[in-house]
Amino acid sequence: MRFPRPTALRRTSQIIFFLLFLFLLLKTEFRGSLHAAATDMRIPYPVRLFFQIDPLMALTNVLSSRALYHGLLWSLVVLVPTLFLGRFFCGWICPLGSVHHFFGSLKSERKRGKRMLESNRYKRWQTTKYYLLIAGLAAALLGSGILGWLDPIALLVRSLALSLLPGTNYALSAVLHAMEHSRFAPLQATGGILHFALGGWLLTFKQLYFRQAIGLGLIFIFLVALNFRITRFWCRALCPLGALLGIVSRWSVLGLVKHTEHCKDCDRCLLHCQGGDDPIGGVPWRQAECHLCLNCVADCPEQGLHFKFFAAQESLGASLQRRKVLTGLVAGAAVVPLLRSTPGFAAQRNARLLRPPGALDEDYFLARCIRCGECMKVCPTNALHPALGEAGLEGLWTPVMVPRIGYCETSCVLCSQVCPTGAIWEITSKEKGWAAGGAHDAKPIHVGTAFFDRGRCLPWAMATECIVCEEWCPTSPKAIYLQPAEVVIADGNRTLVKQPLLDPARCVGCGACEYACPVQDQPAIYVTSIGESRSRTNQFLLNRGKTR
Repeated sequence: MRFPRPTALRRTSQIIFFLLFLFLLLKTEFRGSLHAAATDMRIPYPVRLFFQIDPLMALTNVLSSRALYHGLLWSLVVLVPTLFLGRFFCGWICPLGSVHHFFGSLKSERKRGKRMLESNRYKRWQTTKYYLLIAGLAAALLGSGILGWLDPIALLVRSLALSLLPGTNYALSAVLHAMEHSRFAPLQATGGILHFALGGWLLTFKQLYFRQAIGLGLIFIFLVALNFRITRFWCRALCPLGALLGIVSRWSVLGLVKHTEHCKDCDRCLLHCQGGDDPIGGVPWRQAECHLCLNCVADCPEQGLHFKFFAAQESLGASLQRRKVLTGLVAGAAVVPLLRSTPGFAAQRNARLLRPPGALDEDYFLARCIRCGECMKVCPTNALHPALGEAGLEGLWTPVMVPRIGYCETSCVLCSQVCPTGAIWEITSKEKGWAAGGAHDAKPIHVGTAFFDRGRCLPWAMATECIVCEEWCPTSPKAIYLQPAEVVIADGNRTLVKQPLLDPARCVGCGACEYACPVQDQPAIYVTSIGESRSRTNQFLLNRGKTR
C-alpha cells in the first residue's frame, strides 16, 4: 500500500481547516425571523472554535483581564503539541497561514536563480514578530487588548466578515439579479438555479454595509500581495501568534536531520521553504521559524532531509537582542498610558460610543475585546460597526452601534453568544429585559438614551404630523409617548398636533427611533451613551427605579 506524500497530507489538512473556518464564518449569521421567540435566536454552530484554540488570544485574555474566559482553555490543544512538534499550527491549521501559503506559491520562480534562493534564507527582520509579541503582551498586562489588531484569526475574520464577504455578496447579488431579469430564458433559469444554490450559505439574508470596509479590505489585500515579493511575509515578520508558537517550539523534540554527506549544494530545499528557516546544509536550522510545511524534504533530490524525534543536530531558536526586547517591553508598557492620556487619542466620554448590550464597562471592555468583528458579522440588523474615533485610538475596530444604519433588535443577544473573550458578556433575552415577558423583576439593560432635536422634529418645529418614532419604540410601556398640543400654523390658524415626548427611565437606547426617523440628513431623534447600564458614572437620572 502506497501512503500519500507528507506534503499532500499537509495540503489536505490546510484545505480542510480553511473550509471549516469559512463554513463557521458564513454560519455566523442568523437567518430566522427577528420576531421569533428569544429561545429561537441562537447560532447552532460553534463559531468561536478557531478563537478558542488560539493560544495568543488565551494568553492575552489572561494577562489583560486576570481571568480566562470559558472555552479558551481549549487553546492547550494547540499549545501542548507545539512543545513536541513545533509550529505545526502555522503550516497545517492556521487559515490565514494557508491563504498566505497559497498566494506565496504563485510567485514566479523563473529567471531568478540564486537570487531568489538567497531571498528565501533567514533574515534578521524576521525577529520583528517577537518584539511585537513582547510589546503586545506588555500592553495586555496594563489592561489593553490591542494585540487583537495583529492576531491572525481576528485579522482574517475582521477582513473577510466586514469587507470582502459583503463586497462579494453585493457583486454576486447584482450579477444574479441581472441574470434573473434577462430576456434570455436559459440565462434566467441559470440565474435562478445559482441564486437558490448560493442563497443558503454564501449570499447573506440581508446586504450588510460596514464603515471602514474599504480600509480593512485594502490592508488585507496589501498583506496578501506581499507574498509575491517575500513568501509568507506576514508569518515570517509580523504574526505574534507565530512568534508565541516559535518560542514554545524551541523545546520541541521533533527536529530536522540534515545528511550533509548527500548534499550537492543545489539549494532546492530553499525553493519552497515557507518559514525562512535555513534547511540547507552548512548552517544551523532555525527551529523557531519552521512551519513544518515539509517542502524541503519533498524537494531534496538526494533525500538528504527528514524530520525525526530527538534529532541530535544543531538548531537555533529565536535570536533576540536584549536591547530590543527591553525596547519592546517599554514600548508596550508606555503605549497604553499614552493612548489613554493624550487628547484626541484617549477614549474620552463620547456621546456616540454605543456599545452592544451586555458589554462590560469601558476599561474592562477594551481589556477583553480583540477586535475580531464576530459580533458585527452576526448582528441581524447591521447595527454594529468597527469604531474609528469614537473610542479613541485604543478602541480602533471595537464594536459600536450606529443606529442610523441599524438598531438593536428587542430579543436579539447573538453578539453576546459569539464573543470569544467575554468583552460582551453572554446574556439571555430575559436578562436583556427588552422583549415582552422579559425580566420584570430587574432593570433592563440600557445601551443609552434617546434625545429629541425639536428644531428638526416635524411635529415640534413644523406642526406636521409624524408619529414614526412612537410607532417604532419597542419598549412596553413605550418610552416615547405622544402629547396633543394646539399650535399656530403659518396662516395664523390653530391646529392640533401630537408631539412626541420621551420617558428616559423607560428608554433602553435601542436606536429604533433614530433608525426610523424620516428626517434623512440628520435625524430629529438620536441616541447617546448617557444612561448606559455598564457605567455607574455615565448617568443623568437621580432615580433609576423600576419604570412605571
